[in-house]
Amino acid sequence: MGGFFGVVAKEDCMFDLFFGTDYHSHLGTRRGGLAVYGEKGFDRSIHNIENAPFRTKFDKDVQEMEGYMGIGCISDYEPQPLIVRSHHGTYAITTVSKINNTDDIVNTIFSNGNSHFLEMSGGDINPTELVAAIINQKKNIIDGIHYALELIEGSLTIMVMTPKGIYAARDKYGRTPLVIGKKEDAYCLTFEDFAYRNLGYEDYKELGPGEIDIITKEGVKTLVAPGKDMKICTFLWVYYGYPSSSYEGVSVEQMRYNCGASLAKRDNVKPDIVAGVPDSGTAHAVGYSNTSGIPFSRPFIKYTPTWPRSFMPTIQSKRNLIAKMKLIAVHDLIKDKSLLLIDDSIVRGTQLRETTEFLYQSGAKEVHIRPACPPLVYGCKYLNFSRSSSEMDLITRRVIAKLEGTENVSEEILQQYTDPESPKYDQMVEEIRKELNFTTLRYNRLDDLLAAVGLPEENLCTYCWNGKE
Repeated sequence: MGGFFGVVAKEDCMFDLFFGTDYHSHLGTRRGGLAVYGEKGFDRSIHNIENAPFRTKFDKDVQEMEGYMGIGCISDYEPQPLIVRSHHGTYAITTVSKINNTDDIVNTIFSNGNSHFLEMSGGDINPTELVAAIINQKKNIIDGIHYALELIEGSLTIMVMTPKGIYAARDKYGRTPLVIGKKEDAYCLTFEDFAYRNLGYEDYKELGPGEIDIITKEGVKTLVAPGKDMKICTFLWVYYGYPSSSYEGVSVEQMRYNCGASLAKRDNVKPDIVAGVPDSGTAHAVGYSNTSGIPFSRPFIKYTPTWPRSFMPTIQSKRNLIAKMKLIAVHDLIKDKSLLLIDDSIVRGTQLRETTEFLYQSGAKEVHIRPACPPLVYGCKYLNFSRSSSEMDLITRRVIAKLEGTENVSEEILQQYTDPESPKYDQMVEEIRKELNFTTLRYNRLDDLLAAVGLPEENLCTYCWNGKE
């Protein structure tokens, strides 16, 4: 995943750029970057943020960099923003993207005369560099950005900063958000709308699917009108989004309360307390508690002052260790208690199994698990939710393979496992429950999840749950 923030101001933009970008730190853990344009031209800084927060790494740069336009990003993968010199002139570029047809695009660009791409460690091409190369295939930047949106299979939301202004384009199906804020002497562009509120900006507009705008000191101009087809990622509300964010006018925190409420309405267990796996499970648990009347409690606390986020290391065993080290038990709230625990989702299942064992070892009598979303049966094709090389990393697919006796399960059979009214769905859930040692397991239903968001179903991407494009 990743997030970005941009500013076009009449005066120096560094303060807003620095803090606006920092407010996206929950979306990425590997690289942070800032690029600015001012009287001295372009300037840029990129740092590794795997072992120190963005704010710490960029504190010195902010004192030295200056400009009235800037773009910044937090990336979970590639170094960016990049500064590119081409027939369009010099520009800086940053993206939130997942490109599934990289090889085809690279071959096309090579056939058109592009000489080379720089490889990152591991041999991959920097996706943001690839987007720049696509843009450079056209005679002007607007056509180049539009070409990139159409050519890329997956998703692409982008900012391109030139001496003229910042071009902003949202993914052609709106899978990730792009919002513009405004104050008296500046405009900002952001993934997360809450990122500009403490900086004095007010809501200006949210770009529609495939929309391309240019933002200058004089104002905002739409260059390509938005399309009609929207498929924004529903998982933004379930997990990725910060609690104070809103997407398409729908509050992340309120949506999570709605999810918890729908889980409670369908449940029949009577635990002593309801708790959420911090942090994203907490609001779901509050919603469950408010609806069920069962007390909300915090039987374990996430120790965050010195531990990085649990999914940061690329090696799964290290992620599991860090996740375990971060949880501090409140034994008086666990011992001899029946607990109902809500997590945002179950992916591999490893961490939640260890969390459950941790609660049993701390004296819990029962541990009932309620994921806030349906079983993840399909690997995401549109966001970098997981860089797993195989769908068999999903616990659902491993269990389905076990039940069917093969990994090569037909789409027709897979669809039965996504249907909560199907016997195969019940078999899968029970097998997962036994494997992860939960007292009971009940997933949120997709129809309840969509109702919790409240947007038209056709505007929401649900591929990871039901395989529907």
